[in-house]
Amino acid sequence: MPPVTRLHTVRTTDYHTAGEPFRIVTDGLPPVPGDTVAERCATAVGPGGSGTAPRPGPLDDVRRLLVQEPRGHAGMYGGFLVPPDDDGAHLGVLFWHKDGFSTACGHGTIALGAWAVDSGRVPAPDDGAAQVRIDVPSGRVTATVHRTGGRTTGVTFRNVPARVAARKVPVVTARGPVEVDIAHAGACYAALPARRLGLDVTPARLPELVAAGREIRAALATHPATWHPDSPLLSGVYGVILYEELPDTPFGPHQRNVTVFADGQIDRSPCGSGTSARLALLADDGTLAPGEDLLHESVAGTVFTARTVAPAPGAAPDAGTVTEVTGTAYRTGEHTFVLDPYDGLDTGFLL
Repeated sequence: MPPVTRLHTVRTTDYHTAGEPFRIVTDGLPPVPGDTVAERCATAVGPGGSGTAPRPGPLDDVRRLLVQEPRGHAGMYGGFLVPPDDDGAHLGVLFWHKDGFSTACGHGTIALGAWAVDSGRVPAPDDGAAQVRIDVPSGRVTATVHRTGGRTTGVTFRNVPARVAARKVPVVTARGPVEVDIAHAGACYAALPARRLGLDVTPARLPELVAAGREIRAALATHPATWHPDSPLLSGVYGVILYEELPDTPFGPHQRNVTVFADGQIDRSPCGSGTSARLALLADDGTLAPGEDLLHESVAGTVFTARTVAPAPGAAPDAGTVTEVTGTAYRTGEHTFVLDPYDGLDTGFLL
């Protein structure tokens, strides 16, 4: 068997945000052409590719090496560090998962904010907060890193504006017809109560929830509300949010959700950009009042708190809803991955 020579050593720092992994690649990437993060994301996807079906190439080899077994798993998520669009941001990132690349990732932004401060890349006070500005394929986002006693205690992620695209879109499923709401928040999400499918959001129902999420995503593939007016890269349903109502807290509504994204991947966190999409929908229908917080729970029982932000003076009426999502991220390890040139499994496999 001829030796594999196209891959080199790859170094990462791993975090989890509310239980969802985020593998930060700090060294070992091939060059990623492009003048902006969005252009580099298009390079990663490749001509004729899509976010969940990228074209083969050296960059995708690294993604597969890190997400597939035996070095990763089907629930792995991560990001490639790339230069920002300009000196107004501290860093840029390309988000990836088991099927390809995504345009937004709130839990990853929270992890990157914590990593940037914890590693000393962005200075921060021992007590107080520091802002980490990050260019992602959908735009510029900000992670405000909260510190107490020299320790990072939480991160608040401010997303690109979210907007409601459609309400009560009919979808025919194996469990009967349902209606879903669609919102864009750096990526496109379809949302519906799990009870409409006869389900509840519990670990025991995950196989059924995943099957329903995949079915709904496929059914909406050509729906015009899923297309973004600014870019094909931002178009198409990325995730399906199945949620259930819980008793309100003194501060606002309380929901539990599972987000099924890409081709059947489960977000262990409450989903950061998905939470932004939910905020836009809740604000639009009056469920979330100004000044209230959404307590957003994941299927694993972890939580984000989230809120809408008052529009800036003079903002256009159609500028979208600015949202903030607060969560915690913790480092889980630092790794040096290698591919033995004689390893017959090459970059690995998924089961």
